[in-house]
Amino acid sequence: MNALRDALLRGRRRPRNTGAGSPTLYRGDGYEFVELREYVPGDDIRRIDWAATARSGELQTRVVLEDVALTMAAILDTSNSMQSGRRRPLLESAREIVDTWFDAAHAGDRCYRILADDVVAPWAIGRAEAFALVDACRLAAAALRPGSALLVVSDFFEIPGDDELLVLLGRRFDCTAMVALDPWRDDLPLSGFVRVEDAESAARTKLFIGEAERRRYKAAVRQREAQLMERLSEANWRSAFFDEDDGGDALLRAFALQ
Repeated sequence: MNALRDALLRGRRRPRNTGAGSPTLYRGDGYEFVELREYVPGDDIRRIDWAATARSGELQTRVVLEDVALTMAAILDTSNSMQSGRRRPLLESAREIVDTWFDAAHAGDRCYRILADDVVAPWAIGRAEAFALVDACRLAAAALRPGSALLVVSDFFEIPGDDELLVLLGRRFDCTAMVALDPWRDDLPLSGFVRVEDAESAARTKLFIGEAERRRYKAAVRQREAQLMERLSEANWRSAFFDEDDGGDALLRAFALQ
């Protein structure tokens, strides 16, 4: 997954933590020598090789590659609504996205999973956890260093109407949102009087669903998707949708790698 990691390193908000990790094409105070070339205005004078300059008679600049360690964190929505799906739960695809994210890390990168009340290692997924997206995002804002790469995989039903938290995260981190699509966004398979249950609260109610209701439902889903993507974009997040059949490939599309 070098392409994904390179995309993070090349981002405008990439972390500048020196340490282990693959060298990037950014040139700075690293240790790996690349080449000598003639000095051009704007070069750091500390990079001038005076011995080579004396031999050639022209100012020579040492070009080096900078070592950068990434801090990569992920928030995985494990709430009840992520258990929905026609063929398999959305949560299974969401876990594949998180796996792809951490597979891109190199030795020396710092990797964390953010829960609602704790920061753990990426592989600490066996414990039962009561999930609250807003709490996890607030913990990420407090616990992660500026410039960290933050992935949030969720249906985003818990994000409040006030975008202050999204904007705060977008300013502080390199944020990527993977948004789960409603499995029944194209066709609500209900008709007549039916009992429905809220996926999050388990509250039940009785509704009548006819053709007009299905049309309104479909229009409301599309409107919510468009508005959510606009909110994320305005908050300085990159974002993409995924469904129950789409795991790691959706993450690569968010970075225009597919």
